[in-house]
This record gives sequence, C-alpha cells and structure tokens, in this order.
Amino acid sequence: MALTQRLDLRQTQSLVMTPQLQQAIKLLQLSNMELSDYVDREIEQNPLLERDEAEFGDGGVQANGDGAGAQGGAGEGPREGGIDQAELAPAVDGADQRQLDTHELTTSDHMAGGSDAPLDTDFENVWTNGSAADGGFDGTEAFGDWSSKGGSGSFEDGEYNLEQTLSGETSLRDHLIGQLNVDIADPVDRLIGLALIDMLDAAGYVTGDLDALAEQLNCELSRIEAVLRRVQRFDPPGVFARSLKECLEIQLRERNRLDPAIQAMLDNLELLAARNVPALLKVCGVDAEDLSDMVAEIRTLDPKPALRFDHQVVQTVTPDILMRLQPGGGWLIELNTETLPRVLINQRYFAQVSGEVRNKAEKEYISERFNSANWLVKSLHQRANTILKVATEIVRQQDLFFVKGVQYLRPLILRDIAEAIGMHESTVSRVTTNKFMATPRGVFELKYFFTSSINGAGGEAAHSAEAVRFRIKALIDGEPPEGILSDDRIVEILKSDGIEIARRTVAKYREAMRIPSSVQRRREKSMRL
Repeated sequence: MALTQRLDLRQTQSLVMTPQLQQAIKLLQLSNMELSDYVDREIEQNPLLERDEAEFGDGGVQANGDGAGAQGGAGEGPREGGIDQAELAPAVDGADQRQLDTHELTTSDHMAGGSDAPLDTDFENVWTNGSAADGGFDGTEAFGDWSSKGGSGSFEDGEYNLEQTLSGETSLRDHLIGQLNVDIADPVDRLIGLALIDMLDAAGYVTGDLDALAEQLNCELSRIEAVLRRVQRFDPPGVFARSLKECLEIQLRERNRLDPAIQAMLDNLELLAARNVPALLKVCGVDAEDLSDMVAEIRTLDPKPALRFDHQVVQTVTPDILMRLQPGGGWLIELNTETLPRVLINQRYFAQVSGEVRNKAEKEYISERFNSANWLVKSLHQRANTILKVATEIVRQQDLFFVKGVQYLRPLILRDIAEAIGMHESTVSRVTTNKFMATPRGVFELKYFFTSSINGAGGEAAHSAEAVRFRIKALIDGEPPEGILSDDRIVEILKSDGIEIARRTVAKYREAMRIPSSVQRRREKSMRL
C-alpha cells in the first residue's frame, strides 16, 4: 500500500465541553449553600445580574388542577421562564395506586412584585412628647425624650441596642481562669495554672508532657504536679485529668465514693469494656449485686467533662425538595423556595448601556456579559427541572417505603433512575449529591434511597441492604436475655423470611450499627450492665 498525501472531507459529531456546558454540569452537583455562594460571585462579576428581592407567592398550582396552565407531554421541552408540570402515577408493584403529582416552581408563579406589607403598630404603648408651650414640667415630655432615645433608661446620647444587654456564653477557659484567680494567690502557681489550661483538649484532658512544661517554665516538676492536683478540684469535676481512669477517679473522689472495690474496677477498665463479669467479680472482690451497683455508679460519671462548654450551633439541613401527602391521595413534590436562587437580568440597564457603547471592545464586553447572564438563568432553570425529575422518579420507585416504612425499601441503583427519565447515570449521580428531601418520614439525602440488593431465597425478589439491616437490628432489639441470637441464628431467621445472606454479611452489618457480638450481649443482659 503506497503512502501518499491527500485531502479528505469528513462529517462527524462530537460533544464539545464548552465553558457554558461545564458551568451547567457544575451547578448540578452544588448544594443549596454552595449554589447561593456561586450565584453571589456571579452577581458581583456581572453588572447585568441582580437578586430578585420580591417575596415568593403561594406554593404554585397543582398539576392536575382545573385551568392550571399547560401540562407538558413526555416529548415536550421546558416552558420559557418556568418548569413544566407533569402528572405521574406510581409504578411500584404491590403499592396502592395513587396519584403522584409533580409540583414545580416557576419564575412567574413564585416571584411576586411589590413591597413588603407594613408592620402593625400598637399606639397605646407609644409615649409621645408633651407640648413645650406650657412652660412647666410635663411628665410625658420627659418620658417622651426617654422613649425617643430607644428606651434605654439612660439620659446619655446615643442609640440603644438591645443586644448589648445579652449575656455571652462562658467558655471553658474563662470558667477555669475565674476559679484560678480565686483559688490560687501565688503568681508563679497562677502562671503554671494558665499553662495547664492551655494544655487542655476539647474533652478537658491535659495533653502534653509535664516534664517539657517544667523545662519550659524553668521550675521543678513537683511544683507543677502540686498545681495540677489543686486545679483538678475545679469545676467541672474531672477536668485536668490525664486519662479516663484519672477523670473517673476525680469525680468519684469528690462524691466520696472511691472505695477499694471501685478503685480495683478503675484499674481494670478493659475488663469493664469487654463486659467480662467473672473477671470483674474476682478482681473487685464483690458479689453480682454490688458489681451491678458499681457499674451503675460509673455510668453516672462524665468521661468528657469539658464538652458541656461546647457551644457550637448544630447546622440543620435545609431540604432542597419538599414532599407531602395530598388530602385526596398521592404525593405532592415541589422544590423548596427558600433554597432557590432568585436571579434576574436587568434588561433596562442592558438597553441603556448598549446605546452608549463607544468602541468594539465595550460592545463585545456588554454582549458577553448578557450572554453569560442568560446562560446562568437557563442553567439554574435546567438544574431545578432535573432535580425535580430525579426526585419524582425516586418517590415513584420507593413508594412503599414512604407508605409502610424502611423494611419495604427497594434495591435501587443510579441506572434505574437514569433509564426511567432518559438521562445519563453521571447526571443522576450529580443531582443526588448533597441534595436532601423532606418527607413524612424525615429528611433524607437522595443518596439514601440507592441501596445494593441482597438475593432472595428460593427465587424470591431481591431485598434492599438497608431493609435487611433494619431487620437485623429489630431482631437483636427484641431478643430476650435468655435467648441471645447468634449470627448463625440470625442467618437462619432471615432465610426463613426469604432473605439469602451470609453470616459474615450479618456480622459486617451488625458491626456497622455498633451492635456487640452475641457473647458480649449475653454478658451485658445477664448482669444488666
């Protein structure tokens, strides 16, 4: 075959990852907080974009309502400026046939113009200034001046802020320093006490080497240990301990309960952790009843005394999708309006600056900003539409879960949802990342509904791994003290229920749920430890 050079024309199709397409894909996997930050950055960079501060209207129009707009068919694209509504029916075998209505949010339905409603005023509790023409003292005049300055009760000028009267939460360091200043008068010992406070971890334990601290402060180790024993009497009890054993000893000593028997138990905490009752009875030299009382006393202690000063506010999850039961049957699904970014394109400003451009560079900049703004609005609309499609199909697939509970959770993979809605698996994976849905059974991440399958025994249908874990936990919670279930026995029970599972799988699920073995459970329940 001869090697020659020639020119050929070929027509091919390929997917080009443009910056706009990359932006649309990126928006899919962002959480609601990340999306809000991203939109804020885009507004800062694009003068044509602005937040819509108008309040949202009502929840929208029901999909099967009379005269509630057009309903898009299966092959129709999204409407301009909004998301199509769809009327769907659950396709779950054995489930009650109920209407599954998809309730989506549109810009025109939920962005209402107008200003906020005026606040009501209780005029009976407003103090007004008296007339200054009387020439005499008027109580209303004095009190009026007091009210006009904010009602602070002070005759000084300046605005009054109610938040200034709120007391702040005391930190562990401030709490301990206050006791240190009262209990220890020697300045050197106070300095050592401050150094020990700085060595505390989040649980209240002393971390670090005391020898290194003595070398750093250029003092004797015995003096540091003496100060340590004094600060170990501070509140909360158990603080400044160097180990769990010492933390429990400090608390028991304060209660005057540190007798030789319980001291022997503290010296053998590994036996208590293993629920080794015979060994504990031997080392403590007590009977079973006394041992049970000692364990109950240990349980009342605080192994991490400093955590009560941890004032971190727990961030609750804000759901992206809301789901509720309709009065006439069926599920109503809608996007959470609180998490939807409200972005508008300022058409008036665009028309104004477009008419005042002076050169080609300015014209290209305005055009590029306008196209970028349009693409962002379109991407946000497409993201909302995709999330709603995926959530609707998940509810359809897992209908029995919402009706009867976790034991009816079906095995589900990304491919099942992708094939049902005509999208790629990677798209479904991005949509279900960091997205949460509020359901009548609680708030769940969309990833929760995707579980692996466990084969059914005797040719029966497969079972969800999450449903099997729930079944294992229910069996263990209901076992009597005289009939502790071993892993092999649990396998036999599950097999009789039509679940084919191996013993090592049961052990893996049990350990993942932090459930001890049958031997440890038998020891614990026999002695009520």
